[in-house]
Amino acid sequence: MEDPQQKIKDIQQNMKPEDKALAKETMQEKDPKEREKLYNKYVAKVTPKRSMFGNICKAYLIGGLICVLGQGLNNMYQSFGIEKEVAASYTTLSLIFLSVLTTGLNWYQKLACFAGAGTVVPITGFANSVAAPAIEFKQEGWVFGVGCKIFTIAGPVILYGIISSWVFGFVYWIGKCFGAW
Repeated sequence: MEDPQQKIKDIQQNMKPEDKALAKETMQEKDPKEREKLYNKYVAKVTPKRSMFGNICKAYLIGGLICVLGQGLNNMYQSFGIEKEVAASYTTLSLIFLSVLTTGLNWYQKLACFAGAGTVVPITGFANSVAAPAIEFKQEGWVFGVGCKIFTIAGPVILYGIISSWVFGFVYWIGKCFGAW
């Protein structure tokens, strides 16, 4: 495990002199409002600038490639004589497996840093959000590490997905009872 103090020292060593001066000035400021202004100025200065158009293009390209991979897997399974619905299930399982595998190899995070929202294609992004915390907290043990942290990100998605399906199902049922649908 990486030492947090060492990480801070590494970051400080790589800072530009003018950024160090601004950071020092920010830390020494006594007035909270002025310190917040200085901090926001510092963050704006050191935050990398990214091109919105470039980000959209990369997200579209990588998201599209993930979808093409899924379609290719689906076509391959169907070419083996597997029924369409079963091939779709195999495709889903294959994409989940590949997402978890690349997460474990630390490739998915690098891809996500490059492509941004393009990697949030529902099934692969969800699989990554379940696998990443489990891998990160594995060292804390199976119960308190993997077991507790595996649904840190995905848990709310599952919870609100189930709740919304109940609500929409109930509304649909009421609509059916009164002839609305």
